Amino acid sequence: MNAREIVRTAVGELFGDRDPSAVDRWVSPTYRQHSALAPDGPDGLRGLVAGLPDGFRYEPHRVLADGDLVALHGTYHGFGPVPLVAFDVFRVEDGKLAEHWDALSPLVAETVSGRSQTDGPAEVTDLDRTEANRALVTAFVETVLKGGKVDTITDFLSTETYHQHNVAIGDGLDGLGTALAALAEQGVTMVYTELHKVVAEGNFVLTVSEGSFGATPTAFYDLFRVAGGRIVEHWDLTPEIKPDLPHGNGLF
Repeated sequence: MNAREIVRTAVGELFGDRDPSAVDRWVSPTYRQHSALAPDGPDGLRGLVAGLPDGFRYEPHRVLADGDLVALHGTYHGFGPVPLVAFDVFRVEDGKLAEHWDALSPLVAETVSGRSQTDGPAEVTDLDRTEANRALVTAFVETVLKGGKVDTITDFLSTETYHQHNVAIGDGLDGLGTALAALAEQGVTMVYTELHKVVAEGNFVLTVSEGSFGATPTAFYDLFRVAGGRIVEHWDLTPEIKPDLPHGNGLF
């Protein structure tokens, strides 16, 4: 089994079947946890799965496989009264889950663009463009989001089609400009300080960054879809980086 198949099978048994014994089959004894939801190691994951309620279910939307990393975009139902939209990234080693990072945020019913946080294309295409798309998105994050060179944005984003799934931003470059202007008027800055991870497959690229939103330390999970050499769609989650994690591994 390749990394994608291993992750999909493991997640299906752990969170679909809610089977704690799947930890023994699919999780490395040295499993390293970065999530804010579970302690480190296989026993921490076992405890999380064992405590899942009867109404719990996981709804997958997208899967990207990039070497030993597999990224999932999905929705968890049943953790609480509101579904949680999530990005999960797993590192696979020797046929088992060896490390895990994630970002979760409550589902928002109404967004500025009218698009949901998870709808849109899901099929991975353009596999021959993986490295070119990785380079484009990495340069966008480093140059515009981290470097602040907003005047170069059309070097990276399509001026014709830019579908937005951020709950507070409208479609197109105009929607992005309006949202950024509103934040500036409020004195709120969105700062990217470090790009930690890039997971790319075909037309999709997920970046994991660290920074701040106003005065709040923030993790930025940004999923981009690329077509024709330009970014044409964006999904994201921006959870707060909390200091009280149930392990000492950090969020990144």
